[in-house]
Amino acid sequence: MSLLVKAGDRCNSLMVSRIQNLTVKDVEVDEIWGFVQKKEGHKSDDDGPEVGDAYCFIGMERNTKLVLAYHLGKRNAKATDAFIGKLAYATSRERYQLTSDGFGPYVSAVKMLLRDRVDFAQLIKVYGTPRDGEQRYSPAEVVDSVPVEIMGRPVRSRICTSHIERQNLSVRMGMRRMTRLTNCFSKRWSHLEAAYSLWFAYYNFCRVHKTLRVTPAMESGIASHVWTIGELLT
Repeated sequence: MSLLVKAGDRCNSLMVSRIQNLTVKDVEVDEIWGFVQKKEGHKSDDDGPEVGDAYCFIGMERNTKLVLAYHLGKRNAKATDAFIGKLAYATSRERYQLTSDGFGPYVSAVKMLLRDRVDFAQLIKVYGTPRDGEQRYSPAEVVDSVPVEIMGRPVRSRICTSHIERQNLSVRMGMRRMTRLTNCFSKRWSHLEAAYSLWFAYYNFCRVHKTLRVTPAMESGIASHVWTIGELLT
């Protein structure tokens, strides 16, 4: 585990040094749920803040598939502000379109930290009534998605979160500790954070995207070739 944490720290440093001030066109953001030690509803009064629900906020450029920024935290305003601050660091001041789900704290965070560069919209999902057995293991069926323009002049046809939601599936398939109903969940917050760092760095620099036929880093112009794991960690 100490080796995982060390590798995660190096991958995080790589992402911060390589992904900054990038020109982007369409950015989608979302949060993926996980937990450390136990689920939030099973916590006791003796458990600290790094036990229970752990949401990873992820921002991805829609066209290049590059993961621009991520942040592990609780699903609250504090974590949202920290994530949007990382997204501001990763992107240039050239104007781009940003789409999120309907999570409320995005509005204040974007207006505070990205007001000079984004046309911002939210895609708010409307859920139907859960069928028997669905409410425990999966969300209810989405019956509608309502685009809401929040700031600037977002192009309605580009208000979309499909690509970042597909990234969430890649996370759950690529990280064993994030597989649904697994017994390999993280026992420490630092381990989950390191695993995310390793996954996103691998995804950006080492993993050839099937649609692009190159890595997201190559498509974005921040890498010239497909990296090996050795290059990633040195």
